[in-house]
Amino acid sequence: MHKKVFPILCGAMLLPMSPLATAVANQLPASSNVTMGTAEEVCSDFTDPKWRDAQVIDGVEIQESRMCNPDNPADIAAFVKGTNNISMDTLMKTQLAADAITVGNDMDGDGDPDHYIIKLEIAELNGHSPDSQLPTTTFDIAPGIQPTFWVYAPKTRDMSTLSLYEPVANSLLRVPSPVIRVEQGDIIWLVLENSHYLPHSIHLHGVDHPYMDHSGEGNDGVGQTGQMDVMPGSSKTYVIKPRQPGTQYYHCHVQPHTHIPMGLQGIFVVEENRPNNWVQVFNVGAGQVRHPSVAVKEKYAYEYDMHYQSADKELHEMARSANDPRLIGKRLNTEYDITDSSPDYFMLNGRSFPYTLRESLIVMEENKKAKLRIFNGHEEAFAMHIHGHKPMVTHYDGVDNGPASYIKRDVHAMVPAQRLDLEISGVDDGLNSFGQGVWMFHDHVEKSFTTDGIGEGGDISLLVYKNFLDEKGIPEVHGMSLLPYFTKEFWQGKYAAWQDYDKWKSLGFPEIRATKEKAFVIPPPSANPSNGSTSQSSSANKTSFIGQLFYGFVLGLLGYTLYIKRKEILALFGK
Repeated sequence: MHKKVFPILCGAMLLPMSPLATAVANQLPASSNVTMGTAEEVCSDFTDPKWRDAQVIDGVEIQESRMCNPDNPADIAAFVKGTNNISMDTLMKTQLAADAITVGNDMDGDGDPDHYIIKLEIAELNGHSPDSQLPTTTFDIAPGIQPTFWVYAPKTRDMSTLSLYEPVANSLLRVPSPVIRVEQGDIIWLVLENSHYLPHSIHLHGVDHPYMDHSGEGNDGVGQTGQMDVMPGSSKTYVIKPRQPGTQYYHCHVQPHTHIPMGLQGIFVVEENRPNNWVQVFNVGAGQVRHPSVAVKEKYAYEYDMHYQSADKELHEMARSANDPRLIGKRLNTEYDITDSSPDYFMLNGRSFPYTLRESLIVMEENKKAKLRIFNGHEEAFAMHIHGHKPMVTHYDGVDNGPASYIKRDVHAMVPAQRLDLEISGVDDGLNSFGQGVWMFHDHVEKSFTTDGIGEGGDISLLVYKNFLDEKGIPEVHGMSLLPYFTKEFWQGKYAAWQDYDKWKSLGFPEIRATKEKAFVIPPPSANPSNGSTSQSSSANKTSFIGQLFYGFVLGLLGYTLYIKRKEILALFGK
């Protein structure tokens, strides 16, 4: 019996030799050691840490903000009291024009003003200049990522940049266009001073406004129905007295298929009327509202404005492809085809991950509630998801349909231009909250996790409980290092995210071989019957498992025979 078993064993041992030989021939390259590049500081010391503290300026109570990049408290005081109603010292700490927000009289005697004149300009970010190959008035949405934008901005004085030597846009000129807040029943004159090189307008989407203003001119912002567009160098005053509160929207209605995606869109909030209700007229950059209205403070400890939007790289590069407004208008209005568009950049409050960690966190405390105003500024559907919590919808498009319409869930679907008001609770009961920690939130349409196709990026941010923040407002995460995300190389696709997580660098990029290898492609099945014989011949030439076993058996039998007859064979060689 052993005489039969031995050849079979020899054959079994020889059977894997063919695949092993093939593996040696096709040995994979080693992992290369990619230099990470210079990482930015997650949170620099440039911002005055006192800006994060709760404080009172010119009688305006300003909530604490633990963000890395909090808003300038002097700006907030001016947004609440008006630039005509604050001290000169406070005004000089801002870059607002002296007539940016003119606050009128208390006409109904309830302790707050009832007439506002609010002025907006239009700014271009990352634009073209004949004097430089680099973008001008820059605004980075992530390290090294600078799409061109057009935005509404509070009327400013002084330079659009931080200084003569720093091209970075000043803090008032940024994406998204600012959130505008007014009080129910107040008289609002919204003045658009068109400082741009193309016609624009403002449509107050969802905001209660008459079709015509008091001078008999159009008031809806639509050139085809009510008024001429606001030409470059001209201005237009929109007059409203909103009767209903709610989270609404404003945007340009000139060539809206390009002007809205270019950034001319923003949240417009009408606050419920209350006595002594001085609202924060602008929330530049959205995010935390540091001076919530009286009605909001009746129910919530915090309030956050969350503006989601995306950008098609083709459109935003086309907008800076020339210095002649005629060429730009031609390219955007006749050559750009939005039906073929595909978004490349996904942003929350004007930034993509990791910059969202600096200014667009949701900071919570256990057993407290926050109000979130969510706006879908994308061109596509949106699916808001917060880890560890199930927020409740209280308002759809600014309308409270009553408690019977409230719904609690962890994914909230929204179509373009839609608004949702969410109530998020820090009660640790397994439903409202799963407990304290650092919880991610994002649009659950998976491509929005990316920046120009590279992830993790896009509109990702974090809900963080207060005791999980460091002294600069950065979440104390317990997972992988955030430093690679703060390098330009990562977003250029030059650095492997997990390269340095083991000593073998087994998950780095493979070394590039000197000879170019042909990519493996699975051949499609042949549809031509005439090729059947060729296909059959090819299949016939492939050795089956049974064939390999027989081949191994023959080799084993030959080896066994040579072993048994070794003396006779050696004797033959001895002769």
